[in-house]
Amino acid sequence: MLSQLLKKSPPQQGGPTQTTLTQQSYNQTYRSLCDLLLSQTHLRSLPKGLQLHSHIIKLGISSIPLVAHHLINFYSKTQLPHSSRQVFDETPHRSSTTWSSIISAFAQNELPWFAIEYFRRMVSGDIRPDDHIIPSATKSCAILGRVDVGASLHCLAMKTGYDVDVFVGSSIVDMYAKCGDIRLGRRVFDEMPVKNVVSWSGMIYGYAQMGEDEDALSLFKQALYENLDVNDFTFSSVIRVCGNSTLLELGRQIHGFCIKTYYESSTFVGSGLISLYSKCGVVEGAYRVFKEVPVRNLGLWNSMLIACAQHAHTEEVFNIFKQLEKTGMKPNFITFLCVLYACSHAGLVKEGKHYFQLMKDYGIEPGAQHYASLVDLLSRAGKLQEALSIIEEMPINPTEAVWGALMKGCQIHREIELAAYAADKIFDMGPGTSGVHVLLSNVYAAAGRWEDAAKVRKMLRDRGMKKETGLSWVEEENKIHTFTAGDRTHVKMKEIYAKLEELEEAMEKEGYVPDTSFVLKEVDSKAKNEIIRYHSERIAIAFALISFPPNRAIRIMKNLRICGDCHTAIKFMSKCSGRIIIVRDNNRFHRFEEGKCSCGDYW
Repeated sequence: MLSQLLKKSPPQQGGPTQTTLTQQSYNQTYRSLCDLLLSQTHLRSLPKGLQLHSHIIKLGISSIPLVAHHLINFYSKTQLPHSSRQVFDETPHRSSTTWSSIISAFAQNELPWFAIEYFRRMVSGDIRPDDHIIPSATKSCAILGRVDVGASLHCLAMKTGYDVDVFVGSSIVDMYAKCGDIRLGRRVFDEMPVKNVVSWSGMIYGYAQMGEDEDALSLFKQALYENLDVNDFTFSSVIRVCGNSTLLELGRQIHGFCIKTYYESSTFVGSGLISLYSKCGVVEGAYRVFKEVPVRNLGLWNSMLIACAQHAHTEEVFNIFKQLEKTGMKPNFITFLCVLYACSHAGLVKEGKHYFQLMKDYGIEPGAQHYASLVDLLSRAGKLQEALSIIEEMPINPTEAVWGALMKGCQIHREIELAAYAADKIFDMGPGTSGVHVLLSNVYAAAGRWEDAAKVRKMLRDRGMKKETGLSWVEEENKIHTFTAGDRTHVKMKEIYAKLEELEEAMEKEGYVPDTSFVLKEVDSKAKNEIIRYHSERIAIAFALISFPPNRAIRIMKNLRICGDCHTAIKFMSKCSGRIIIVRDNNRFHRFEEGKCSCGDYW
C-alpha cells in the first residue's frame, strides 16, 4: 500500500489548491496514511516512515491534528524526539491529543524538562489535561526527582477529578515512590478505588528503593493474595529486595514463579536475578540467567559485568565487555565503572588506564565515580603519588569518595601523613561521614599513634556520629541469623563457641598464628587475642558449620571490610572443614576453598 501511495503523482497546479482531491479520495488517502503511519510506528521503520512523512507534506495534510499526532508518535518511537518537536511546532491547530503526544514523546525519550515545560504551556493555553497527559507529566517528575512539581500535578488531578482514574492514580503513586516520599505514595495508593499492576508495582518499587524490605515483601504477598496479574517490573522489584537482603531461598522461589508466568526472559527480571544470585554469592546462577535471556539490553550486560567484577572473575569481565562491543551496543558510564572496579580489585593498573582512556574514545566524560575508581586502582597498587596527581589534575572537583579512595590506599601502605592530608581535604568540604573518621582513626592506630587516633574518635563523637557496628549474617531455612563481634545472644551459642574452639585447635595444627596487629585498640596482647578470636564472621561460620548439611557451601554476608587476620583464618577454616566458604564484605566476594581465596590476597 505504501508503494502504491508513493507512486501517485502529486496534484497538478492550477486548481483551487495545490492538492485538490475529491472528498472521497481525500478521506480514503487520509485514513490510509494514518493507518500506514501507525504500522511504521509499530515496526520502528524509520526509512519508510520518512518517505511517508514526505508524501504527507506534498499532500498538504501534515497540519491536521490527527496526522500530526501520528507523526509525533512515530518520531517518538524511533527515538527522535526533536523531530517530534518540529512536527508539533509546525502544527497550527493543536488538540489535546497533539499536546498529549508531544509531552509523552519527551517523557519517553528521557527529556523530562521539556515534558514539564510543554505541559506548562498547554495549561497556560487553557487546554484541559486528561488521563493521558497527566501520567506523562508525573513520569517526568519521577525522573527528575521533583516531588514538589509532582505534588502540584497531584493537586491538579484532584481539581479536575482525574485522581480517581486508575492510570492517573497509578502514575502519582509511582511518582511519589520514585521521589522517595513513600508516606504520601502509600496514602494515595490506599485511597485508590481501583488499583492496577502499575500502582501495585510502583508501591512495591518505592518500598524496595527506600530499603523497606519487609513492607515490599508484605505488599507483594498481598498482591498475590488478591490474584493480581503481576508483571516483570513487579517481579524485578521483589527480586531486588531479595538481593539486597540476601534472601537466596525466597529469591529462588520467585525465580521459579517467573518461569511459571513466562517472565524469566524479561530483561528487567534477568537483571534482577543476576544481581540476586551475585549478591547471594551464587555467581554460577548469575551466569546461567545471563545465558538464558534471549534479548539483552545494556542494563543486563552491566549487571553481569558487576557480578563478575565482585567475584574476581576479571578475565570474564574483559570477555563480556568485548562481546558487548561486538553487538554494536554502546557501553555507558556504568559499563566503564564495572570494568574499572574489576581492574582495581585485581591490581591491573595498565588495563585500568586503558579502559579509562577508552571511555573518552566513546565520548563519555569521566565523572567523579570513575576518578574514584582510578584513584582506588592506583592507591591499592601502591602508586600513591600518581593517584594524588590524578586528583590534583581532575577537571571536576574531587568528591569525598575520591579522597576516600586515596585514604584506603594509604591505610594499606601505611602512609600516615598522606592519609591525614586526604582526610583534611574531606573535612574542608564538610564534616564528612563516620567512615572517614573511622578510617583515619584506624590509620593512626595501625601506626601506634594512639593519641591521634583518640582525637579522631573524639571528633566523631563531638559531631554526633557513631561508628557503624560490624555485623555478619547467614541465611538458614528462610531465616536470617545476625551476629556481632563477641556475640553470645544466639540460642545455639554454646554449640557455636564449642565449634570455634574445635576449629581453632585444628587451625593451629595447620600453622595458623593470629595476627593481632589488626586489633586497633590499645590493649595488652592477651586481650587482643580474645578480641580477634570472636569477630562476627567467625561466629557466623561456626553457626553455619553446626547447622548446614556437610555438602552445602557456606555464604556469609558482612557490612564492613573483612580484616586481614580473619581473611587468613577463614582460609584455614576452609581447609580444616573441607567446606567452600563464601564471604561478601562491603567491597567484594571472597571464595575460600582448600585454604585459598579467590581474591589472591589482593583486596
